[in-house]
Amino acid sequence: MRPPAERFRGVRFSLAAPIGDKMVHIPLKLFNTMVRKKQSLKTIEDKLIKLYTCGPTVYDYAHIGNLRAFVFYDILKRALLYNDFKVFHVMNITDVGHLVSDADMGEDKMEKGAEREKKTVWEIAEFYTKAFMEDTEKLSIISADIVCKATDHIKEQIELIEKLEEKGFTYIIEDGVYFDTSKLKDYGKLAGVKSKEGLIPGARVEVAEGKKNPTDFALWKFSPKDKKRQMEWPSKWGVGFPGWHIECSAMAMKYLGEHFDIHCGGVDHIPIHHTNEIAQSEAATGKPFANYWLHCEFLQVDGQKMSKSLGNFYTLRGLLEKGFSQRAIRYFLLSAHYRTQQNLTMEGLKKAEETLSGLTDFLDRITGLEVKGEYNKKLGKTTKKAKEGFLKALNDDLNIPSVLSVIFNIVKETNKAIEQNKIGKKNVEEVLKTMKDFDRVLGVLEHEKTEVPQWVRTLVEERESARKGKNFAEADNIRKKILEAGWIVEDTPRGPRLRKD
Repeated sequence: MRPPAERFRGVRFSLAAPIGDKMVHIPLKLFNTMVRKKQSLKTIEDKLIKLYTCGPTVYDYAHIGNLRAFVFYDILKRALLYNDFKVFHVMNITDVGHLVSDADMGEDKMEKGAEREKKTVWEIAEFYTKAFMEDTEKLSIISADIVCKATDHIKEQIELIEKLEEKGFTYIIEDGVYFDTSKLKDYGKLAGVKSKEGLIPGARVEVAEGKKNPTDFALWKFSPKDKKRQMEWPSKWGVGFPGWHIECSAMAMKYLGEHFDIHCGGVDHIPIHHTNEIAQSEAATGKPFANYWLHCEFLQVDGQKMSKSLGNFYTLRGLLEKGFSQRAIRYFLLSAHYRTQQNLTMEGLKKAEETLSGLTDFLDRITGLEVKGEYNKKLGKTTKKAKEGFLKALNDDLNIPSVLSVIFNIVKETNKAIEQNKIGKKNVEEVLKTMKDFDRVLGVLEHEKTEVPQWVRTLVEERESARKGKNFAEADNIRKKILEAGWIVEDTPRGPRLRKD
């Protein structure tokens, strides 16, 4: 495997914000769940971030609440690149059995998906892995440097369990090999509880008889004696399959090392999954697992928790079929701070669509704008100050709502300058460059000026001649023809302007 420093993806950007002739340094601060506060980001290796993000369980389509977390990971990654860090990103694919209930009990999700669709679990895993990757591509999410499947790393998981066994952290009962949480003094530190009674028991299937402590969790589950599973492997303890948590520890340490920079997931991972990842990893190595733990809040739908088990969820495909654009869905998901719950409504998505349409209209307006005015120093100062405001908001724990406020202010001030005919060519270039620079983090504008057909331009000229000749009835008829062609003509002090309907 190539060294991480040679494998990072993405464009590098400047950490400093240019303000006039000065360079302003604004450190990146992130909320670390482990310490319950924002901390300035410090890397283990110089300017290199080793990042692990929890991936999907591929037994069904990801719902839009799942995808909110992946948009958050993407914004984090883009922000790191914008701040001139190199990023080596690893994400897992859970393609081995995973249980349906919040308490880690019940049916195997992969087996359930296979039964539902009359396919093998391997076919289910392959199909929904591909579907997930298609969804992330549609949402302009930068792919991880390494996407690793749990089923491809059974050997590494078994080796990690063996290491824990050698160090005395395991015991065996009838249904599998378990981690003894009483052997670890600081078990549960991520969840911020002072006693193990405050944590949720984490077993892979039903709570097993013989567990020494309620919080002990399965490292390796034995296959049922009266039933052959589709996914099972031999081990020194017996034929079976890995526990839920062991895959992330094994794969993270294989590709990122025993101690790395950032680990991300949803808030539901804090009390069980990430708590147990930390326990088994640090018990095995004696080192801190990750320095920073970042967690994304839930996406609700119409005020209720979105959940496949509740049946009140939307997939990306479903929302696209309703007519919403990929960009608008991404914009909606990033528009709320990642540590706040977000409520999905059709009205909210429509507003996101309208907002993006307005931003696209703005970029259409200024792209190729023919201006003859002098350089507007006030607008120039606003544009340069916006760069500082953008970086300040971004580096304050990825405060995207404040980032968007900065962008809307540029739009307002630029439109004002255009209407007052107080804008120069250099102003236009600065605004376009700044908006493009900001979109390297947001990933929603990706603007290309819409070409207006020549025959539509000719109609606009004919309408303008009719208006100047005070033939308003003819001007209105031509306006209708332009509208039928899919364009709206607006009269401004600088002359007619076209935008897509």
